Amino acid sequence: MISFIADRTTAVLATQFHGELIYPGDGDYDAARSVWNGMIDRRPALIARCANVADVQTAVNFARETGWPLSVRGGGHNVAGHAVNEGGIVIDLSRMNNVAVDVTKRLAYVGGGATIADLDQATQRYGLATPMGVVSETGVAGLTLGGGLGHLRNKYGLSADNLVGATVVTVAGQIVHASERENRDLLWGLRGGGGNFGIVTTFVYQLYPVGPEVFFTTVFHHGDKAKAGLQLYRDFSATAPDDVSVLGVLGIVPDGAAPFPEAVHGQPFVAFVGLYAGDPAEGEAVMRPLRELSPAPLADFSGTVPYLAAQQFFDEDYPTGMRYYWKSLNLLSLDDEAIERIIDHAYRQPSQHSTTDLWHIGGRLKRLNGEHAAFYGRHAAYVLNPEANWEHADDDEANISWVRTFIDDMADFSDGSRYLNFPGFQEEGDAMMQAAFGTHYQRLAALKQKYDPTNLFRLNQNIKPEG
Repeated sequence: MISFIADRTTAVLATQFHGELIYPGDGDYDAARSVWNGMIDRRPALIARCANVADVQTAVNFARETGWPLSVRGGGHNVAGHAVNEGGIVIDLSRMNNVAVDVTKRLAYVGGGATIADLDQATQRYGLATPMGVVSETGVAGLTLGGGLGHLRNKYGLSADNLVGATVVTVAGQIVHASERENRDLLWGLRGGGGNFGIVTTFVYQLYPVGPEVFFTTVFHHGDKAKAGLQLYRDFSATAPDDVSVLGVLGIVPDGAAPFPEAVHGQPFVAFVGLYAGDPAEGEAVMRPLRELSPAPLADFSGTVPYLAAQQFFDEDYPTGMRYYWKSLNLLSLDDEAIERIIDHAYRQPSQHSTTDLWHIGGRLKRLNGEHAAFYGRHAAYVLNPEANWEHADDDEANISWVRTFIDDMADFSDGSRYLNFPGFQEEGDAMMQAAFGTHYQRLAALKQKYDPTNLFRLNQNIKPEG
């Protein structure tokens, strides 16, 4: 069978494809099919590692003509494992990771296979940045198409909000450009509507002066301060300037975790992790109340650091190959009852590597509206994100159940909408997608009908065509 597949695809692709075609049985096949989440173990029939846009066109045409399932791999970091499929073709953009910076226009032109680290390193040479996520190994493509929450969200919005142009390979294998001047409907859909409308080979982002140094708060208080801590986080966030973007985090200090002192290993914590986008000296003063919740925190790593260091702060906490199951829920408020229920669930985590994260939604992120982007969720006060991170397959059921029970029990404080970059395995299907996009769903379904009426691009945060 493998030989047949190889012969068939070689006849179609080999003379046109400039990149690398990887088949089952090839020496690098297992490495090429592996993704960040160790729970994902799928065996595609072919991995087409593209060298350029023409390769993407060739691979899309092949998938359309053969009917093979099609996945698109950027950074391979999506928790649901959309980057790889069973028995189909994977269009792998990882070699297309170039970043070009136009300093005068403050624009970055970014290949579809680039990671946050690729982008940040290129833009920080000029003291510029655009909002991205908080783990630098994440691919910019999936992050942006799903929204993109990060350390600059309240100051400058989502990653998607700052997408000002895109080059897209459509289901017909054609190249189209989306911007405010052409195919504006497509640009709107790409700003948070997922990979439903084609394969983005180039992203164009607006850049802003950030860094090279920023004040970064990373303070861990004992878990007995959890209620007071989340109340402080709620009250602080309500009046903080847009320069401030802070995460509230509940968890347990893992045994052996450096650089935490050994005496605090295994202790529950409530933490604040946040960046001040303006002058670092101002940031230290503004964010000081978060550090003063208790006179003797478990650990306080706060200080003025390079922006690149802040962007990489979480990297070691999310190694490739660990098992991950994350879900989200948009909270309409964070009253004391909600806080108590969050705390009740948070410290029941089966794994010390797990955390419960609260993302404040404010500033520019909240001020933009539905005409700007397909992203739905600006009405929320916070995004609740219990993330289960564990090491062994024997613990799968306990960790997945913890997240699901947690989310189900918080429904009283939500309208059911959620942030789709933390989707679990999207086991709720269409119902989840409709809840996630709310009033934007029908407009997105019509856009899907226009750009992908056969739903070729369906192994993603999928929206079915209107028809």
